[in-house]
Amino acid sequence: MLFGQAVTAATTLTSPLNQNVSITYKSPDAGTCNTVFATQKQYTGYVSLPPFTLAPVQQNYSINTFFWFVEAREKPDRAPLTVWLNGGPGSSSMFGFFEEVGPCEVVAQADGSYGTQARMWGWDRTSNMLFIDQPAQVGLSYDTLRNGSKDLLTDQVVYPPTDVPAGQPAYTFLNGTFGSGSSTNTANTTEIAAGATWHFLQAWLSSFPQYNPGRSSASSEQRAAGVHLFAESYGGKYGPTFANYFDDQTDRITRGEVSGNNTVEIRIETLGIVNGVVDDLIQNYYQIQYAYNNSYGYSAISQLQQLNSLRTYQEDCVPAIGDCRRVAALSDPQNEGDEFAVNSVCSRAQYACYNASASAFLESGRNVYDIRITDPSPEPSAAYQEYLNNATVQQSIGARINYTESNVRVQNAFIATGDTIRSDPLADLVLLLQKGVRVAFLYGDADWICNWRGGEAISLALASLLNTTTSSPNPSASPFSVPTPPFPSATGSPGTYASAFPAAGYADIVVNSTYVGGAVRQYGNLSFSRIYDAAHFAPYSQPETAFTIFSRVILGTDISTGNTVDLTTYASRGPSLANRTNDLPQRQPSPTCWLRTLDASCTDDDVEAIKDGTGVVRGGVWYARERDVQVPTADQGTTASSTVVATGVFTATSTPTPTGAGPVARAHLGPLVIVMAAAAAAAAAEVLL
Repeated sequence: MLFGQAVTAATTLTSPLNQNVSITYKSPDAGTCNTVFATQKQYTGYVSLPPFTLAPVQQNYSINTFFWFVEAREKPDRAPLTVWLNGGPGSSSMFGFFEEVGPCEVVAQADGSYGTQARMWGWDRTSNMLFIDQPAQVGLSYDTLRNGSKDLLTDQVVYPPTDVPAGQPAYTFLNGTFGSGSSTNTANTTEIAAGATWHFLQAWLSSFPQYNPGRSSASSEQRAAGVHLFAESYGGKYGPTFANYFDDQTDRITRGEVSGNNTVEIRIETLGIVNGVVDDLIQNYYQIQYAYNNSYGYSAISQLQQLNSLRTYQEDCVPAIGDCRRVAALSDPQNEGDEFAVNSVCSRAQYACYNASASAFLESGRNVYDIRITDPSPEPSAAYQEYLNNATVQQSIGARINYTESNVRVQNAFIATGDTIRSDPLADLVLLLQKGVRVAFLYGDADWICNWRGGEAISLALASLLNTTTSSPNPSASPFSVPTPPFPSATGSPGTYASAFPAAGYADIVVNSTYVGGAVRQYGNLSFSRIYDAAHFAPYSQPETAFTIFSRVILGTDISTGNTVDLTTYASRGPSLANRTNDLPQRQPSPTCWLRTLDASCTDDDVEAIKDGTGVVRGGVWYARERDVQVPTADQGTTASSTVVATGVFTATSTPTPTGAGPVARAHLGPLVIVMAAAAAAAAAEVLL
């Protein structure tokens, strides 16, 4: 998109609930995102919130939030509604749309361009899907429009547009339209992002009432909209906070504190966290442990490094987290991110914990999202980024700015407040389970940064807090209530999560008649699933397994087999440990050098060659020689080629005998989980997670 290209054929409405809020949307042109069934409706557009919508939060900027909605393949008028959020903070949910769980994927064409084909295991198979780019300035969302030049070598935007720097290849310096680039014009805490997303959903659900699960088509009855929320990576922070914020707002409506005439009640039915960073206090410990001892039998660090890191964790990270949470509870209990002293303490704690858990691993050269491979990563393809920056595609979806996968200014805003450290999502998760919300943890076992051992520990720590004879945790009164490793045995009266969840065994996750895709511990509304041979972005690595778990979770069935059970009493059966071992690949895959992801996909030699202007670029990929260029011999189809039935969820009647490795796992490096940085005076030490 160049300099404010006009969007045509879009509909603009004032929100029925708030005359100051508008929604602009359109149906993308046919072929923009090919779905399994051409009858599946899609809507893309923006919900625009004026300044001060989030008061008393200091929001003196506009919020224009991009969304992409697609109907379920079957009975969309009765299908569940699932909201998908990628993490970062600052990473776009368009990654989840095109690379993981959306209805289509980008494929190369014979002429060197890109098109789409339907994704067989897209989550639209069982649910209406709503993908949201948030907070402001993430992905295709923005605050104000500004023309600029994007330098792909530095990943920086220069305002206003300028000439290509002398000696720099023109294909690395692109003109376009972007957000303001100001780190003050976005959320800087998860709580602020939750408020903005609640206002977004108010406008969206009132403008598309046909997809509101609380609306009965048979009568005038209106219930709270039951929404399934799935969030990935930093979504481990987003998910619990967002879900509780939505529920709190609905409770305020019930109590008459907020006018029910001008709001839509929203209740979360399911919260799914996919390889999420939930609580650094627990998971940083397991980053150190998994780097040395993991299910792949590979030690990325030495035993001396492990012991030194554990000591630093206990001496520096643990007390720093306690200091942060105490001062935040006293001086910024609403986490508005506007108290300098709190921000300073918490951002320092964030760096202390990063230094303890990540510094040794980063020296190994292994990929933070996939311990099986070394950097640079060969996947995922950045083809979807090229596709979303095509002017025809942008016009089709009504995009107003150029697409950027991750926004470092947004990341920096969250870093400055120490957001990842200050919150206690376990307290939020306790409240959700007490309200009857299904909470599901899904973790690929090749991930290091949010590894499955840490995810398992989160699930056990959560269960230990769910003793029905005790009151709900109060994060303000007890900001440091989560036990430090090693965790004590869960206690509680029979039938409580505290005792029953750890007692539940690990059952096989039967994905189809020939393949077991993982292991699950499930009791009542709480589950933890380990997904075999999947990296950080598990749905990308193992799409069928991830879809199967997702569908069984939102349908409220046994995750192991998909059979109908009574979740008030159901507990999975099997061994107490998920102790399957994995195999490392025989050889390291060769990377593909994508210009839009230079740091992640290109070698140092590649980058130097690009700076020198040597090689050729085709479809956003840099090649050393013309003869290295690879294009398909024919156009890819518009639908995924498969004999698999395109609807429904597999229900197992028996467990298959292992006959091989099963579906091939895909190595993966994608959008950021979080950036942890030292606030050094001259130059911050920074790691992208």
